[in-house]
Parts: sequence; structure tokens; C-alpha cells
Amino acid sequence: MKKLVILGGAGVVGEALFHGLKSSYNILNLDRAIGQADASHQYVDATKYQELLEKIPEDTDVIINLLRMETSQAIEEVDTFDQMTDVFFKATYYTMHVANTKKIPKVIFASSNHVTDYMEENGLSKLGREITTEDYPYAKGLYGVLKLASEQAGFIFSLNTELSVINIRIGSVPKEEELKAVEGNERLKRTLLSKVDLINLFTAAIESDRGFGTYYGVSDNPDKPWDLTNAIKELGYRPKQNTSELKSSGL
Repeated sequence: MKKLVILGGAGVVGEALFHGLKSSYNILNLDRAIGQADASHQYVDATKYQELLEKIPEDTDVIINLLRMETSQAIEEVDTFDQMTDVFFKATYYTMHVANTKKIPKVIFASSNHVTDYMEENGLSKLGREITTEDYPYAKGLYGVLKLASEQAGFIFSLNTELSVINIRIGSVPKEEELKAVEGNERLKRTLLSKVDLINLFTAAIESDRGFGTYYGVSDNPDKPWDLTNAIKELGYRPKQNTSELKSSGL
């Protein structure tokens, strides 16, 4: 059974992945927000390289990087910029450096649809077609810029080392129950990545033999803004849900 480390695993996406994958993989959740530590949940400050080096086990097969912090402005004050750089760029670099040092084969980086959010408005592509990973990325704010920088750091690691790096530009994963969240939220009707498809996509990324790739993570919703062609072709991702079926079934 493969061993996974989830960094930033105490959030909505991390908990969904932990519960959805734990029957198939051995998982260690690492996060600053861990309250009661146990065998599968432990504290780490990923902005500190030495802590990552000490806490990530040598026999890990895949690191999933979900590190996050709350942000609200396109252009932040300098103190917030420094914090965001620590979390969204430096810690990503540290994670890949630790993986390479320990000969861990793969890192999956949770990027964001905000890397290209200038091309999207209220969940609709402004290009007249779905946005692809081949489109030059324009972000509306610092968050998207730093996520893009981390994607590029992954490319240089994959190019110059044996490390495999998969970037997933995650759509919208709501905290609340999905049907309730979708009702009255026009953007979410198009951008939802259901928890079922979240598990499917990350499982495909874990099992993939790709050395590097960047993919959008979204369910197969009507009028979704992002293209899934390369995720389907290269990773074998098979979305099983969409918001129209979610609403009609009442699931």
C-alpha cells in the first residue's frame, strides 16, 4: 500500500482526501492546524524547512501539497505578501526539495483556478471556449501569481531531477453539503469539483506515471470554464458527477 503525506491536510480538501483515500493508502496528515496529534495527524510548520525534513518519512511515495492561508486582496500589504510567499512559494519549494533529498518519487501540488481567473467571469470562460492549460495564464491577484510560480518551480524540479510533479488547478470545493452549496450560486454550478471527483482526480494523479503535468480539477459541469482533455487523456481522470445531475438527483 502506497504511503501518502498530505501537507495542509486539516482543511476542507485535506479532510475530504484523507477520508476518501484512507482505505487505499496509508496517509499521514501534516498541518499547523492539527489539534490532537495521533499516528495519522501531526503538527508541522511547512514554512520551516528543517521541520519538513524531520517530519516527512523517508518511505513516503507521494506528497500532496495543499498548503493554504486566507487572502482577500489582489494586491496585499507587504507583511501579508511575505506570509503568502512563505506559504504559497517558499514552502512549495521546500517540499519539493525535501522530496528530492529523500528520493520520494512524486509531489502533487494543489494549484488553483485563480492562476487564470482573468479569463473567467462568474464561472464562464471569456475566451469563447474552455480555458486550457496551454493558454498563457493571467491572474487577477497575488494569490494566482504565487500559485503559478510554484507550478513553474515544479517544472524545474521535474526537468532537473527524478521528481515527478503534478499540478492540479482545483476548481471549487465547498465546505457545506454540495447540493445546498450549489443552490443559488451560479458560479459554483459551473466550477464545482465534487468530493467524489476530487477523490477520483487525486487517485488518478497518484497512480499516474507522468513526469510532469498541469491539469484543471473540475467536475463535468454544464458550461464549465476549464478544459479537462489532458486530465482525461494523460491522467485517466474520469469525472463521475456534474451539477445538473446533482440537482436532479437530490444527492
